[in-house]
Amino acid sequence: MKKGRHWNAEIRGREARAESATENTRLLTDALSRTSPRLRVPASPRPLPRPSKRLGQNFLVNRGVVERILNALAPREDETIIEIGPGQGALTAGLLERGGRVVAIEFDRQLIPILERQFASFPNFKLIEADALDTDFCAEIHTASKARVVANLPYNISTAILQRLIEQRTCIDEMVLMLQREVVDRITAEPGSTDRGFLTVLVEAYCKVEKLFDVAPGSFRPVPKVWSSVIRLQVREKGEIEVRDGSLFRVIVSAGFAQRRKTILNNLRNAPDQALQELIKRHGGASIILCRAEVALQRRAETLTLSEWSRLTGLLE
Repeated sequence: MKKGRHWNAEIRGREARAESATENTRLLTDALSRTSPRLRVPASPRPLPRPSKRLGQNFLVNRGVVERILNALAPREDETIIEIGPGQGALTAGLLERGGRVVAIEFDRQLIPILERQFASFPNFKLIEADALDTDFCAEIHTASKARVVANLPYNISTAILQRLIEQRTCIDEMVLMLQREVVDRITAEPGSTDRGFLTVLVEAYCKVEKLFDVAPGSFRPVPKVWSSVIRLQVREKGEIEVRDGSLFRVIVSAGFAQRRKTILNNLRNAPDQALQELIKRHGGASIILCRAEVALQRRAETLTLSEWSRLTGLLE
């Protein structure tokens, strides 16, 4: 009897997983067909691979949200769009239908044949199997001088990818990104807010920031435990601040936020980067530099404005 109950439970589990996969497929097909009515979607698509927990996959299936993202991006026929993590293609379909060239970068090899099967007939579609953290975006859009980026970024690596995009901002005009709402709150935090951190200062230095809208967990499969937000980052032609050495700027800001409960003085004195410590000593020490930058020694990093970070960097350049 115990074996029978165990077998029945296993059968029910398999049926539930199969039903979940079928529902995922139905939702995606519905999103694709309604977003892009002319896109040919197979009437009976094969069951899609289960989202990878290891890769932090939460696929967007809400067609209303897809449409809002496409409207915010407003793709043009004469431009190149980089899509990071097309996943099952919900956004890709709308991008291709609205024209322009789409360069899609997907890391999950299970999704590559699905994307190829759906979009190979589009001459304006280029699919690259690669890790966005290692991708040279400027090289991948070699037929264009500039591109815009759209992405539903996995929560576990969204900050790292955003930093990578800012590093390659010379070939990027604008980014429309879906991120965890808490990450967007940090990006948009004002000086003095406890949400303010290294990423806030980095983004503020190189991009104009606009939060567009929030997205409920139910818009994804599987359903995440957190809300998401869509944000627009417009890359500035010139940085908001005058910094000759961008790498030094990043190292100083990173050191300032190394231990959030400590003052800016203590964090600079104990900078994790040994080269920065030596540079600070050569300029008279952390207290001297802060005084010259007109920054009170007992302040914490989250209270500093962008111009104050700029002055600190300028004194060490």
